Amino acid sequence: MDKPMMMWFVKNYLNNMGEGKDPRINLIAANLKGLPMTTIITAEIDPLQSEGMMLADKLKAAGVTVDLKNYDGVTHEFFGMGAVVPQAMDAEKYAVSQLKKAFGM
Repeated sequence: MDKPMMMWFVKNYLNNMGEGKDPRINLIAANLKGLPMTTIITAEIDPLQSEGMMLADKLKAAGVTVDLKNYDGVTHEFFGMGAVVPQAMDAEKYAVSQLKKAFGM
């Protein structure tokens, strides 16, 4: 993801830039207290990595248990590439294990 792609996503996601301040869109601005345990998976080479880490910090500050796992050497799109990217396979298995744990399985 590069800057032009990010701008395309913003343009096609929001009706106007003001919507970006809505806490339903901008979780950093939301009241995060009382949320359940949260798993956040980030990628090293991702323009959204810092936002994922910032969200983890905000959740922790709100008293939410957070399990943050960053994968080095991979890009934003890595998660669905488990068949060819070892870190993606690990991230997919990790996400499954976290979901099972959340549902008591």
